Amino acid sequence: MPAAPGQCQLDAAQMAEAIERLALDILRGLRPDETFVLVGIRSRGLPLAERLALALRETSGRPAPVGALDITLYRDDLTEKAGTPIVRPTEIPFTLRDRTVILVDDVLFTGRTIRAALDALLDHGRPNRVALAVLIDRGGRELPIQADFTGRLLEVGDDQRVSVRIQEVDGEDGVFIEGRA
Repeated sequence: MPAAPGQCQLDAAQMAEAIERLALDILRGLRPDETFVLVGIRSRGLPLAERLALALRETSGRPAPVGALDITLYRDDLTEKAGTPIVRPTEIPFTLRDRTVILVDDVLFTGRTIRAALDALLDHGRPNRVALAVLIDRGGRELPIQADFTGRLLEVGDDQRVSVRIQEVDGEDGVFIEGRA
């Protein structure tokens, strides 16, 4: 049964636990000799990637370089959006070659954001492999894309949206279900 609109699904402590769990899952999914980087999709995927990097470093001692990916100009719905798009910088200060890229985002829904992210990422190089880590998987795919690492699965109605709030962007941490505007 879908969650009630406006209902808090994860508070700050539960969000922190989900990120810790994601970090452990990522470590289990990597070979000991595998070189990896985290690339967060702007805007909320980036602070999640930074938090994951910290958790990975604290848990394993393995460095986890973090990059930022802006997908604005790669979106297939760009012409449908009102106004002028705000393009923020993509900052990938390392090579992708011979590395595993863990692409990080807040919510996985239709798969269209991830498709755009893959297009944008491959314009910056060709990694050995790309894996996807998301805080929330809400189902409802339109494309054959799935997360390799998921913090939490939520059952959400078609008339609802998942709102992830991140301290660094929104001033608070939490995951909420809201009515779709």
